[in-house]
Amino acid sequence: MSGFDSEVPLIGILRGFDADRIERLVGVAARGGFRNLEVTMDSKGATDLIRAARKAAPPGMRIGAGTVRGLEDLRAALGAGAEFIVTPVVVEDVIRRCRSDGVFIVPGAFTPTEIHRAWDLGADLVKLFPADQLGPAYVRSVKGPLPEVKLCPTGGITVEAMAAYRKAGAEAFGIGGQLFQKPRVEAGDWEGIEREARRYVEAWRASTGSQSL
Repeated sequence: MSGFDSEVPLIGILRGFDADRIERLVGVAARGGFRNLEVTMDSKGATDLIRAARKAAPPGMRIGAGTVRGLEDLRAALGAGAEFIVTPVVVEDVIRRCRSDGVFIVPGAFTPTEIHRAWDLGADLVKLFPADQLGPAYVRSVKGPLPEVKLCPTGGITVEAMAAYRKAGAEAFGIGGQLFQKPRVEAGDWEGIEREARRYVEAWRASTGSQSL
């Protein structure tokens, strides 16, 4: 899967941080075992932040763009070097363009109809957002009639909840505020964030036996 590391399919979400902190967080997340990070396009100076993240990323780490809401966002993100794309909702033009250009695409969806539409259009993963509103039981229910869809629960995902989501059928996760907690970032608690990143990666490996997608 070009542009995305599927061995540890955890997407760390970087939203609203400046370039200096982005660079620090990329290194911290990498040391904790993360291999996929997204910089959201609603962050101030997002394209510069994507470039900063790419520069700071060690070999093997993938930097993508999140909150891509249209083709203008997509062009800007790819121009800045984004290696995969995440959308907040089903943006059909973006999904189609990514499919035609061979870009790994993770559209956001919530209802079964949205999830099916995103997958039918060619999503590599479907971001189930906001996942914490309905929890693992919803993943299990959706996977019943749609077993082929690869779901990436995002929103409120804790380390402790990952096993239940995995058992319900989740194949990946998006993790933002639970990992990159703003008070910790503002305090410069890089070691604490690295420990938390490692906890997520260890929880993933424990729940999946290190299987890739």
